[in-house]
Amino acid sequence: MQKLIAELMRLYLPAGAVPPDVLALHALGQQHLEVSLTGADGLTRAFMIPFRKGEQAWEQLCDVANALQQELGLPAPAVSISGDDAYGLWLSFEPAQPAAQAQALLERLRDRYVPDTDLPGDAVRRPVALPPCVHPRSGKWSAFIHPGMGASFADEPGLDMAPPPHGQVTFLEKCESVNPEQFEHAMAMLGPGQPVVQQAVAMPGATSSQATGLLLKDATLEDIVRHLHALNIEPTFRHLITPLTR
Repeated sequence: MQKLIAELMRLYLPAGAVPPDVLALHALGQQHLEVSLTGADGLTRAFMIPFRKGEQAWEQLCDVANALQQELGLPAPAVSISGDDAYGLWLSFEPAQPAAQAQALLERLRDRYVPDTDLPGDAVRRPVALPPCVHPRSGKWSAFIHPGMGASFADEPGLDMAPPPHGQVTFLEKCESVNPEQFEHAMAMLGPGQPVVQQAVAMPGATSSQATGLLLKDATLEDIVRHLHALNIEPTFRHLITPLTR
């Protein structure tokens, strides 16, 4: 659990936003916490792009996730299920970006890729519930998931049991934050009149995972097993959803 808390704080939380022990209670399902990813200093560490579940939601999320990497040169986002009715893509910034700039990027991404998505003008400041946690209405668990498995959750609001912390860590520890050069490049590419680039772009600091793309719309069992083995996760459905014995 300690490693999971460290990864959540590394990627998403402003300094001092939540004490580690309180975040641990949230991740254990013993307390529900919603926190803004924008700190008191007005700087935003991360934002989440929501995709309300529906017939096209997963396909749309896959298109956006791959576009973030292949068209804009951004690091691979983390992928989550909400425990209720949505998927999410999580982008992290290091260093944190001014909230107005982060909001502008989020709005440009919305306008380019998901124009039918409602987006509040203060979306980056609004509190969110970081996965993993229990959704207060459904009673199901939100979690970060393997990027090829989202389609299997199309008819499910979330997990019945807590995801193992080790698996959550494994999905997060290879995630990288958007650096200033990548941020400015994405903003420029998404500016008025800029065309969509239909090829991978190489940015300084980009990794090979960015060039190959994160998501598979129709991942096979072999695809998922191969990826989980590479992350040292035993790829059984039980392992993915059953909490570790403490």
